[in-house]
Amino acid sequence: MRLKAYGKINLALDVVRRRPDGYHEVKMVMQTVKIYDGIEIEPTDTGKIEIETNLYFLPVNENNLMYKAAKLLMDEFDIKSGLKIVLQKVIPVSAGMAGGSTDAAAVLYGVNKIFHLGLSTKQLMERGVKIGADVPYCIMRGTALSEGIGEKLTAIQAPPHMWLLIAKPPINVSTKFVYENLNLPQIDRHPDVNAMVKAIENGDKDRIAKNMENILETVTVKEYPVIEDIKNIMKDNGAVNALMSGSGPTVFGLFEEKEQAEKVKGLIQESNMAKQVFVTEFYNPKVMRRRKRNA
Repeated sequence: MRLKAYGKINLALDVVRRRPDGYHEVKMVMQTVKIYDGIEIEPTDTGKIEIETNLYFLPVNENNLMYKAAKLLMDEFDIKSGLKIVLQKVIPVSAGMAGGSTDAAAVLYGVNKIFHLGLSTKQLMERGVKIGADVPYCIMRGTALSEGIGEKLTAIQAPPHMWLLIAKPPINVSTKFVYENLNLPQIDRHPDVNAMVKAIENGDKDRIAKNMENILETVTVKEYPVIEDIKNIMKDNGAVNALMSGSGPTVFGLFEEKEQAEKVKGLIQESNMAKQVFVTEFYNPKVMRRRKRNA
């Protein structure tokens, strides 16, 4: 089975509070993008879960989220056969784009199909949260309001079409570090996530751009100023706005024209601020299905 594991960005991200157990409650708008990892899954007779990847530094043992996803279902349903997973990694690593979570989500989907387990999307999402807070969303995909620790998801209307320029500087950011250094009591301005949801539902590009805000920038940008530099290049050259995704360091900008996004891609690459730079679009499964029916 061959699968596409799509990445995500956050059009708005707020942290509501830190819970007594140390977890942070969030309120954010998640959006799938058309950048994806390729995953091949094949049953074997080895009785083992084996992982191969094009990136030498990724774990291929029980520390890999794909391994955890496969083991979760194989243990629950007492599956004795083995599984070979081959990952072609394209989504930047440690980038705030849910790259590991989306790979795990794809494996949950694949194992469910290959072994005819009969689990619904909702049932897969309930299991996915045991692996990571972003996994249920990566199973769901599309445009969603995410609350709680990320597991409470409400599907919302897809935003109007815009071109995306995504750039990941050559640094890795620890999500744990960002949240541990987020000083909520000292922050007096929070993103208006409700306004972002309303802007998307109204198809208002101007309001979407105006309400792009990420509270985690208060930590990550201070630690890595290159993020602000990339945002400024995008905004100074035609982006309606630019924002860091997740805990960073990936930056995305919204553009009306693909040609402009491609031009700025070249500027960023020439600046050496980022090597992994993509021009892409929003991905929404329901919209894609409608397009296929109408073709």
